Amino acid sequence: MANPESAARTVFFVSDHSGVTAQTMGHSLLAQFEGIEFRGVTLPFISTVEKAQEALQRINSTAALEAKPPLIFSTLVRESERAIVRRANGLFVDFLDPFIEQLEKELGHKSTRALGRSHSMFDLVSYMTRIDATNYALANDDGGQVRDYERADVILVGVSRSGKTPTCLYLALQYGVYAANYPLTDDDLEMTVLPQAVRDYPRKLFGLIIEPERLQQIRGARRPDSRYASAHQVRYELQASRQLFERFGIPHVDTTHCSVEEISSRILQVTAAPRRLRP
Repeated sequence: MANPESAARTVFFVSDHSGVTAQTMGHSLLAQFEGIEFRGVTLPFISTVEKAQEALQRINSTAALEAKPPLIFSTLVRESERAIVRRANGLFVDFLDPFIEQLEKELGHKSTRALGRSHSMFDLVSYMTRIDATNYALANDDGGQVRDYERADVILVGVSRSGKTPTCLYLALQYGVYAANYPLTDDDLEMTVLPQAVRDYPRKLFGLIIEPERLQQIRGARRPDSRYASAHQVRYELQASRQLFERFGIPHVDTTHCSVEEISSRILQVTAAPRRLRP
């Protein structure tokens, strides 16, 4: 049996679809408990009684092996599957049922309890928007293509490895934002004007900066002992990019201690980028 003082607490994310909602909400709650280690296990597509029985057995097997019973975060919609998993040996946290019941009373209308309604495949327009925005972000990543910036809702600018690519992809996937990104090179930073590729779109620009020590660490893992990762080069690029942002009034955020969710939220708050999809 595991040592209760050192073993990670197992957490099951149980869903009748992909499990993303259960994971997101569960991690938000667990983040409030510092000093405790958690081991996440996702059980997606629990959409039948048979699959619910399998999930029950797996959770109970884990509970029998570990010092403490697992936590179970559920977004199961139907009572048939939920009632089975609820019997598992662990703390069952239901993210949907308490709220659905309250809404049914307030609205005077029964919910459909249909599987997968919270996911965008049931809204083809939203789904295609998500795909198109993601393809746009990939095609316009890292300055690889600069001819289609007219379509961009926002253009992220910053030095290499400051967080541009993951932020663009998150904005596309989560909000349907058409986000491009342009890397600032030495030549760009030495100029007193905006780079030619983004010069016509000053209102779409948003800058990313990062602390020198963190950037050097990231670059060092990619290209150790290189000029690219040297302390001098990193300090120069960050200082010059910050001066560029201030010179042209480009809003920017320090990504050092921010998650991609926080960075994206700040971008949406400051810019006019539309949220085409519900989060």
